[in-house]
This record gives sequence, structure tokens and C-alpha cells, in this order.
Amino acid sequence: MTRRTTKQISVGDDRCGIVLIGGGAPVVVQTMTVGPTHLIDACVAEINTLAAAGAQLVRVAVPQRKDTAALVEILDQTSVPILADVHFHYQRALEAIEAGVHKIRLNPGNISDRRQVNAVIDACGERSIPIRIGVNEGSIVERKDKKLRMEELGKVFSDNRNGHLIALMIAKLEEYLDIFHERGFHDICLSAKSMDPAVVIDAYTEISRRFEYPLHLGLTHAGPRETGTIRSIVALGTLLANGIGDTIRISYASDSIHEVNDGLEMLYCLGLRERKGPELIACPTCGRIQVDLFTLVEQVRRTLDDQITIPMKIAVMGCVVNGPGEAEGADVAVFAGDRRGIIYVQGQRVASVPEPEILDRLLLECRILQDRVRAGECTLGQKNVQIIPPDPIGELGSGVERIEAGLVEQVTVRRSG
Repeated sequence: MTRRTTKQISVGDDRCGIVLIGGGAPVVVQTMTVGPTHLIDACVAEINTLAAAGAQLVRVAVPQRKDTAALVEILDQTSVPILADVHFHYQRALEAIEAGVHKIRLNPGNISDRRQVNAVIDACGERSIPIRIGVNEGSIVERKDKKLRMEELGKVFSDNRNGHLIALMIAKLEEYLDIFHERGFHDICLSAKSMDPAVVIDAYTEISRRFEYPLHLGLTHAGPRETGTIRSIVALGTLLANGIGDTIRISYASDSIHEVNDGLEMLYCLGLRERKGPELIACPTCGRIQVDLFTLVEQVRRTLDDQITIPMKIAVMGCVVNGPGEAEGADVAVFAGDRRGIIYVQGQRVASVPEPEILDRLLLECRILQDRVRAGECTLGQKNVQIIPPDPIGELGSGVERIEAGLVEQVTVRRSG
């Protein structure tokens, strides 16, 4: 896919590393801590866990002075760039900058005083710290002036709700950008979030046409993971597939580790990041399954995460319909029949084992192939042979046993005439 061309910003330093956003750099996955920032040990542990899972940037909330005061110790104990999420109090931004934070997020919806914004811009400019200008549907409408709020709400909920909301988002961004441009500051990333995937798609599509700054994609208050996954993938996946977006955060009312894992998987699926670790595919529910496939898949998934670190594709299929095709496309595969499984490595059959032995043999073949790849004896994605589907009533089916046991009635077809 052709990605939209944007300016590039860099986040981080020599100690924690530099992360590039925009300008053709790979799409960056970020997330946010859920605990109070001033609880230093817990915050550090959470950040390091998220970084180990693959988060390249981690954002922390700094609503109080004690939160920014904790940043010095937090930054000293973490190895990933840290962003300070600032709302209402511009002093928190100045304190976070002084502590050495790597990026600031400002919300035009709740910090609008020009003098305060200028102070933050100048402080970031002196230290080459980028700023994300992030507007949210939930904070973009004026709330202090009730009359003005009603006027803006009237615009939002008039004939074309999405159109007026997007126009309001863009207007807020433009107002803020004017201030930044006057100060000669262009180390900027933009975002415009909503809980509505359709609004998010339309807003970012329009913003990408108007501005050349890198875009941070996300939904705000997407919900629990069960439904938030769908909301996020619909919006972010659509935009990314159309070349829009330079960094993402999937947002759940859940453990942030899921945001990182799901964000990475989305980028892997779209070919926007090189996969790290195994890729497991499995067939869905159907009446042809003749083994305990769901238990097997879960066991394989848990074990693969511990034992396989290269981007190996593993297929676990429950019958001979799709099994052969997936076995050809995977590095290691098993397709099952009547309480048995045939295991293939790079398209070549290596074993036929009873159901209780499928897991151990499949994992053994994965480890063997991983060792061979690391030794340079082969590469992933190779296919040595073409797999011919077996006879369904043969080795993997129940037909032979039933016929031999006399359980299948013989049928004679009589021809007329």
C-alpha cells in the first residue's frame, strides 16, 4: 500500500533510544499507563512491561504536581520514550519538560490561553521536544460558556452530524496550529479522536488532506476489549489500509498490554511491521472437526509464545478440507482427522500421530525448524512439495474402520432397462 507522505518527528534520546514518527518510518505502536504516575515503582513496572510487549512509546497522565515530580525517577528506570499527557494545567507540561520527558500532548479543548500555549511551545523548542496536538470529541465542545456551548452543539447535531463535528475538529486544530506556526514550531503530531469509528475515519481522512504533519490514530473511550477491538480495528485498520496514520494507540477499558498486542497484530496483518515471533492460524468452528481443536489451539498458542521467537507461520487445522492448503502455506502445520493429526514442515509430511501426541510433536517440529533457520540451513516461507489431500475415509477418516467392522451398509445400484 502507498502511505501518505508526512513530515517526520523524532521522540526519545540517546539513553532510551530514538523513535521516528512519520516521513516513511514504520508505524509506531504506543499505549498509556493505567495507574497513577506518582506511584513510582508501580508506574515503572507497568511501563517496562508494556515496553517488553512491544510498545515503542508510553504515555503517562500528569494531572497533579506530584505526578510530574515523579517523572525524573521514572525516566531514569525505563528504556522507552515517555510522553506526558497534559490537560487543563499548562504548568504540568512545563514541569514534565523540565523533568526530561520526551514528548508532550496538549488538548486545544482545555488549554486555550495563548500565553500558556506559547510558554509550552518555547520550552519544547529549546529542548527539541515534539508536541502532539490532540483534539477529542468529548472535550472539543465549549463547556464553560453555556450559550456558546449550545451554539456549538447545535452545529454538531444539525443536518450532517459528522460533517459539522469534523469541521469543528479541524477548526480547533487550525486555531492551535496558527499559534505554533507563529512561534516557528513544527515538531508536531496531530490527532482527532471520537468514540465513533465512522467519525474517526472521516476526520482523519479530511485532516490527512489538509495537513502534512504525522498523524496519531486512535479512538477515545472505545470500550472493553470485547467490543473495543471491533471499534478500533474498523477505524484504524481502514485508515492504515488507505495509507493514513503514522502512530497508533488502540484504547481499551482493560489492561494496556492488550492494546499493545492487538496494535502490533493489526500492523503485522497489514504488512506495516515486520512480524516478531510466531503467527498462529487455525480453522474456525464447523461440524467436520474430529479432534478437540480449540483446546489444542490454545495449548499451542501458550507454548509458542514461550518457545518460538522467529516469525514462523504455524497452522492448526481440524480437517482435510482446508488443512492441506494451509499446510502448504505454513512453515509448520497439522491437519487433523479422526483423532489423529498429520504434521507437515514446509510442505513436507514428517509425521502422523494420534491426537494425544499432536501437541508435543508439533512443538518439537517448530523448535527443530527454528534451530535450522538460525543455523542458516533454511529460510521461512519455503515450500518443498505440493500436498495432495488424503482420502477422507482413509487414514484420517473413520470410513475404513467402519467398513472393516461391518458398520457400513453396502448399497447396490440397479440399472433400469
